Amino acid sequence: MHLLPVNATHHAVSIPELLASRDERQAKQHAWLTRHATPLISFTVVAPGPIKDSDVTRGIFNHGVNALRTMMQKSGWVIREQSIVVSASGPEALFALEGPARDIKLATIELEHQSPLGRLWDIDVLTPEGEILSRRDFALPPRRCLLCEQNAVECARGKTHALSDLLIQMEALLHDAQ
Repeated sequence: MHLLPVNATHHAVSIPELLASRDERQAKQHAWLTRHATPLISFTVVAPGPIKDSDVTRGIFNHGVNALRTMMQKSGWVIREQSIVVSASGPEALFALEGPARDIKLATIELEHQSPLGRLWDIDVLTPEGEILSRRDFALPPRRCLLCEQNAVECARGKTHALSDLLIQMEALLHDAQ
């Protein structure tokens, strides 16, 4: 499986496009769960603002895919199917794995904590029944904001920080990871 080239679309996505893209991702996840009956990893990049496919998000995404593959290999989990696409909501990867869903989720949480880019990765683990395992399922606190120590969801919802400051921080994290 190849990683994404740096040539991003830089398309400013509209809300209807974003919602349609998320619906398509969920439909694909459901189809894969039906076909494989194994846990899934659904991986995207946290990208504030209207541009979800940029050179920066692709760089962050490629680091994440490499980290996920290394984690799966070290854990001995067999990849039954994998896919990388770019949708309106940005780069996406989907992996169907043979392994315990809870162990997979714990490993992805550890991966997010170990990598400087982990805060920018959105790694969902779905059980074979389609339940999304979350940090709350493991009594872990919500993710922190990129710029402050507050809850990331609350900062995003309240638009606490300027988009330009968030994008500068994303670029800095990617630069530091290279």
